[in-house]
Amino acid sequence: MLSQKQAEEAMVSSFDDTEQEEREEENKVGHSTFGLKSFLWHGGSVYDAWFSCASNQVAQVLLTLPYSFSQLGMLSGIILQIFYGILGSWTAYLISVLYVEYRSRKEKENASFKNHVIQWFEVLDGLLGPFWKALGLAFNCTFLLFGSVIQLIACASNIYYINDKLDKRTWTYIFGACCATTVFIPSFHNYRIWSFLGLAMTTYTAWYMTIASLLHGQVEAVNHSGPTSLVLYFTGATNILYTFGGHAVTVEIMHAMWKPQKFKYIYLLATLYVFTLTIPSSVAVYWAFGDKLLTHSNAFSLLPNSGWRDAAVILMLIHQFITFGFASTPLYFVWEKVVGMHDTKSLCLRALTRLPVVIPIWFLAIIFPFFGPINSAVGALLVSFTVYIIPALAHMLTYRSASARKNAEEKLPLFLPSWTAVYVVNTFVVVWVLVVGFGLGGWASMTNFIKQVDTFGLFAKCYQCPPPPSAAAAAAAPHH
Repeated sequence: MLSQKQAEEAMVSSFDDTEQEEREEENKVGHSTFGLKSFLWHGGSVYDAWFSCASNQVAQVLLTLPYSFSQLGMLSGIILQIFYGILGSWTAYLISVLYVEYRSRKEKENASFKNHVIQWFEVLDGLLGPFWKALGLAFNCTFLLFGSVIQLIACASNIYYINDKLDKRTWTYIFGACCATTVFIPSFHNYRIWSFLGLAMTTYTAWYMTIASLLHGQVEAVNHSGPTSLVLYFTGATNILYTFGGHAVTVEIMHAMWKPQKFKYIYLLATLYVFTLTIPSSVAVYWAFGDKLLTHSNAFSLLPNSGWRDAAVILMLIHQFITFGFASTPLYFVWEKVVGMHDTKSLCLRALTRLPVVIPIWFLAIIFPFFGPINSAVGALLVSFTVYIIPALAHMLTYRSASARKNAEEKLPLFLPSWTAVYVVNTFVVVWVLVVGFGLGGWASMTNFIKQVDTFGLFAKCYQCPPPPSAAAAAAAPHH
């Protein structure tokens, strides 16, 4: 008992030493530069982590959730949001526990992380070995790659509703260049102001969608027929699974904290706030437009044109730039480690090193401009493993022995004080997500995705754009 207490004290002392080093470093920065810049740029508190989690979790998916409601129906849409929100919060908690376990073990071996950002695949490697490292690296990097791709597609899709003089593919070229500037943001430690602004922007957009839909009222002969098919139902379900699976960057956000052991319940608190954005907006837009959403995956395409809508579009564009940075920064870290540039202090040299990561993201966004369907495909095939199945399995395997459970750095949560109960919950997560998320969701989302490719083709110039007036008039003219 005494040795366990000493170990806990050693861990706390180690974390406190790291925190002190980081604060001293920031004080140096604060003395040498303008104080406001230091305040806006350097964040490592629990509030910064909360803003990062809440801002990153909802992002552009806010605009596709009404589309999911049209596929699922109102009741299923609400229930699945709450269900996957709780499930996502649980696996984020597991990831935080495993991070603390890994870091405490390494720091007892006198490892220093002053110039090194710990990532999820390194946690898996340290706790479970090289096979799990490879598994985590493959799924995490692929998910984050397509997560970044989705942000570019969303940027082009949104700006088109303000300026349709350029097609969506051309806008993708432009925003690809803009988003490439995220290579200059060193780490999640430097997202303080961006995270705050990002959440303010999605809050405005969500309540704009809600109020605008209620003021607009229901369209003529509105119909709420969902769900009409299994393909549509499970496609919508996996989009919601994707919505609350934004914790692929949990480890990087924790590592940016001064006291990462305080992270445990931050993701749950962020999810509870996100519910106040996603549920009202999804319900209101689906109530107003019904089945029309089945052919309009971006809610902006149906909302009436106004200054309020234009403001929401612009704010979401800025937010998608921020979310692109959230999704791509872990990829930058991986690439830096591969080429041996991760510990360099030169910002310009690191930015130059990171640029090759942006090119495949840019290219894929031009090939697959399918905003809603790609969310579902990524959710089923990648998110299901990256942030649900792998963390649950890793937690069970890490603490499979009695000694590991006895010496665990983190105590069991108050609401599940039994290891048996924890294993039951983890097993349920693995089975449910494997069967419903990956199996049925993968089948449905890929069926829908292939349909989009067959309908619009690869490299689509303007996906789901209305035809020009001349073409529309010609199509409507009677044939003689």
